[in-house]
Amino acid sequence: MKTKRKYRPNVGMMVLNAAGDVLAAKRVRTEGKAWQMPQGGIDKGEDPYDAALRELREETGISSVELVAESLQWHSYDFPQGVSFGGSKRNKFTGQIQKWFLFEFTGDESEIDINQDHAEFCEWKWEKAEKLPDLIIEFKKDVYSQVVSEFMPFVEAFRAAAAEKSALRAD
Repeated sequence: MKTKRKYRPNVGMMVLNAAGDVLAAKRVRTEGKAWQMPQGGIDKGEDPYDAALRELREETGISSVELVAESLQWHSYDFPQGVSFGGSKRNKFTGQIQKWFLFEFTGDESEIDINQDHAEFCEWKWEKAEKLPDLIIEFKKDVYSQVVSEFMPFVEAFRAAAAEKSALRAD
């Protein structure tokens, strides 16, 4: 018997600092590869961009961002068999389908506050984009590889600008 796959609409946010590093946060109560970029659900009738801003603020306290790019396509992954996600809402979905947004963080690091109500993360760090697929839980790895690949030209532009600024300061 075939079952129809049902995906939960979701957004993912890659947040870059001026050096071209990406915000990665470690999920609470998760062992192993627990680092990820912020992501969250899209409410019924909500625009994906608005959902990205809301979820970023709810999960990290960050509101000082500027949009750099939006993924050209939606990315999906399936939840693994036998994994409990601790809620009936998640159990009715086969997986998630995500629209990704690349943001430039324009605030001060003091704005980053992962200690939110219903905190999803226990620590955060700036990480190289290329390392993210190796830090994420296995079932999300393909999506992370695709997103990093798509956004890499922007990441490299940020890195080049940071290197140029650094060279100018050294002169």
